[in-house]
Amino acid sequence: MKRYIYLISPQKIRGVRFYKELNNVLKTNKVKYFQLRLKKISTLNLIKISRKVKKITKKNNVKFLINDKPFVAKKIGADGCHIGQKDMNFISARKILGKNKIIGLTCHNSKKLALKAKKYGANYVAFGSFFKSSTKKTAFRANLQILRWAKKKINMPSVAIGGVSNSNYKKILSNGADFIACSNYVWNNKKLDPVSAINKFK
Repeated sequence: MKRYIYLISPQKIRGVRFYKELNNVLKTNKVKYFQLRLKKISTLNLIKISRKVKKITKKNNVKFLINDKPFVAKKIGADGCHIGQKDMNFISARKILGKNKIIGLTCHNSKKLALKAKKYGANYVAFGSFFKSSTKKTAFRANLQILRWAKKKINMPSVAIGGVSNSNYKKILSNGADFIACSNYVWNNKKLDPVSAINKFK
């Protein structure tokens, strides 16, 4: 079974319950990547949480990425990091992490940024936001055409992000995305617990 879900953490991690839920979600064997994205915490706390998360991702054979802090990724031995356009530049991140780690880049809806990512040697590109997202204020909207273009022109894995749910993910995959990124639909779903939510992706 091909795993095509790129799961992003909730914005706040609330105690022991989260680690249990994460383990149960990853046990479904639907998630390929897990990104820890915590913007508003100290580096010390981030390292502490990352170490706990790493044990869970490792046990479930899921690649573990840390958002925008390559030095934390290196320190705890994560599989890599994800960097946005306003984070550390790619070349510095690659120097910190070395050539064997995964580095993904946010490319919004830009062919130019995607081509640049390819040239630098990024491991994947992330496009979005495709739909209205409540995780992040959406400054950039992406269209499905960029996924089709990426499939033909840059031949590297692409992740589609932003407001992805069980009602729209098929459209994204059928237009050429390799992975769908979701966060809110899984962690903050008013009708479903995280495991039931992830199981809606067939």
